[in-house]
Amino acid sequence: MSKFAFGHVVHTPAAVSLLAKHAVNMAALLKRHGNGDWGDLGDDDKKENDFAVSSGDQILSSYEVAAGSKVWIVTEGDRSVTTVLLPSDY
Repeated sequence: MSKFAFGHVVHTPAAVSLLAKHAVNMAALLKRHGNGDWGDLGDDDKKENDFAVSSGDQILSSYEVAAGSKVWIVTEGDRSVTTVLLPSDY
């Protein structure tokens, strides 16, 4: 069970392509995001996410799926949308 609502889950074509290329399951990353495993972020960003869960701020996770290739998952502060994207898509 997720620590917060995802709202509508959307993704960019580039993120889907990268995940498929490296056989990474998007649902598994979404589960990590929802469980508060923020991935490859620094301690300060992880603390901000922990606070954002209860305060209603935006939540960002970052997962390295291959050397030098990351996928971000962003849940909006109002919890209406969660987007899976590449940093370059932002």
